[in-house]
Amino acid sequence: MQGVDPAWLPDEAFRPIGTRRTLIRGSGPLVDTVHGEVAEACGRFGGSVSRDSAAAPEPGPYDLVLELTGTEGGETYTFGRGDGRTTVTASGASGLLYGLFHVVRLGEAAFHGGDRQREQHAPALALRMLDHWDNVAVHPVMGQVERGYAGGSLFWADGRARGELLGRVRAYGRLLAACGINAVAVNNVNVHEAEARLLTDRIGEVARIAGALRPYGIRTHLSVTFAAPMVLGELPTADPLDEAVRAWWAEATARVYEAIPDFGGFVVKADSEGQPGPFAYGRSHADGANMLGAALEPYGGTVHWRAFVYDHRQDWRDRRTDRARAAYDHFVPLDGQFAGNAVLQVKHGPMDFQVREPVSPLIGAMPRTRLAVEMQATQEYTGQQRHVCWLGPLWSEVLRFRPDGVPVADLADAMVAVSNVGDDPFWTGHPLAQANLYTFGRLAWQPDADPGAILDEWIRLAFGPGPSSGLHAVLDGSWRTYEKYTAPLGVGWMVQPGHHYGPSVDGYEYSPWGTYHFADRDGIGVDRSVATGTGYAGQYAKWWAEVYESPDTCPDELLLFFHHVAYGHVLRSGKTVIQHIYDTHFEGVEEVEAAQRVWAGLADLVGPARHARVAELHEEQLRSAREWRDQINSYFLRKSGVPDAHGRRIY
Repeated sequence: MQGVDPAWLPDEAFRPIGTRRTLIRGSGPLVDTVHGEVAEACGRFGGSVSRDSAAAPEPGPYDLVLELTGTEGGETYTFGRGDGRTTVTASGASGLLYGLFHVVRLGEAAFHGGDRQREQHAPALALRMLDHWDNVAVHPVMGQVERGYAGGSLFWADGRARGELLGRVRAYGRLLAACGINAVAVNNVNVHEAEARLLTDRIGEVARIAGALRPYGIRTHLSVTFAAPMVLGELPTADPLDEAVRAWWAEATARVYEAIPDFGGFVVKADSEGQPGPFAYGRSHADGANMLGAALEPYGGTVHWRAFVYDHRQDWRDRRTDRARAAYDHFVPLDGQFAGNAVLQVKHGPMDFQVREPVSPLIGAMPRTRLAVEMQATQEYTGQQRHVCWLGPLWSEVLRFRPDGVPVADLADAMVAVSNVGDDPFWTGHPLAQANLYTFGRLAWQPDADPGAILDEWIRLAFGPGPSSGLHAVLDGSWRTYEKYTAPLGVGWMVQPGHHYGPSVDGYEYSPWGTYHFADRDGIGVDRSVATGTGYAGQYAKWWAEVYESPDTCPDELLLFFHHVAYGHVLRSGKTVIQHIYDTHFEGVEEVEAAQRVWAGLADLVGPARHARVAELHEEQLRSAREWRDQINSYFLRKSGVPDAHGRRIY
């Protein structure tokens, strides 16, 4: 599409396939997609492609054979090379599609280097999903896309589905399939009146979007309001145990599947931040989820029930109340009560996608409940796609964390990320923020993969080999750089209220949202110990509970999340807390300046439009980083009265 960045699927990435002879065996819509990809590449670069819908004898002189060997819908594929031929086989059409993109990722290496034993590739997680917080109608406060930093919605404009841009939705599905994502929820979890109607009289619009995504194996999901029987069906109640309510949901769901036979299911935010839920009727979250699960079960659908539930009307004076405890306290007593097609969707941390927080204790505490781990690709608290902040290392740390001896990735049934895509020509606003979306998809497929290798893979595909080392340098440490100039030692939340961009140390300190740092003249941090604090540390399995309980054993990077300590508390680095705050904020700005210089030096290796967009955003990042440095350092100098040991200027 003219004017739209190709992201990690530029024409050049298909040259190794497009210059060769390919045979495709098999039939069906996804095999048609595979054939179309190869045929387009061959038309551009001079190769050839043949199609054989049935099994055949040994193929002729082909360089690449892509073969569907069965009819079941698995995503597994095998890759190998022998006798001068590269082969991909799969028993499911989705597997053949993923196998094609595996060859694209390998590039010329797929066709050289001698024989390669056949290797099997299968996703670790069956569901790898994006939640779009897109509004059908522009919200007066949150706009077209809630927490969106890349323009308007890909799916919705002027209160309706973007019929004229469904070609771009198809291109989006292509990008997602190429990194391993297989499901998308197309509307905001905060379901307003216009969005609610997508379930019933506007399901045809959702069906058109599903039709654009389907050629790349992407199943469509829908966020629904728990109060739909009242909002749409004029029932007097939404009680999940009421027979009329259950019948309404069953009928509405049947109509959804008439329109979209491969529909994935519902996403629900209930009893959270003002959204309706089963609490109004004295029912549990399991009651609510299971009602929807029963409606979806005949069609193989799934309900994703979000665990983001907490009291957002807290009294800041009460230090025993703790937002971090909420998910565990609400859901652990319900373990084993959820239906088999109900998935509890848990944010990876207990708060809200801060730059540093511990892994949620809910993960690993519900062995009889299906769990989805939710990440945030959209950079709500990490620079809003105006700052370079590659989140691969953060997500990898989460997935490798062992709550009680088993990695998070092995405890999850699915991985979900809040999408960072909009209708911006660069998809993610900041061209380098594409790396977050790509990395999420690849980690969802293989959670134990090296994120640095994934980053290099994305750079090679999106930019070619020229700027690889410079781009790696700009992105690789950017998460820790962002942490340095923003939130020290896990304290979090020092942001402007509402829109969450830029520093405001006390912005949420006296609010009802439960997001406090409790800084005073003597120290800073939240006491979440069992002995003297909120007891949150005790929600973890024994080993981690003991580690987090004491400031002497708590990891420094989470110290202020779990403990209120004096400014003179000495960290393992040998620095005091206050000196760490000063030093890291100066270092963070210096690292942004260094990254900016590296990017400037790539001008001849990166397309001019991309280079100009990133250079412009680097200016904003540097301005913001300096503001963070000066506000945070000045605030804590004034609170503590302790000067910087190096005598640098603090206001």
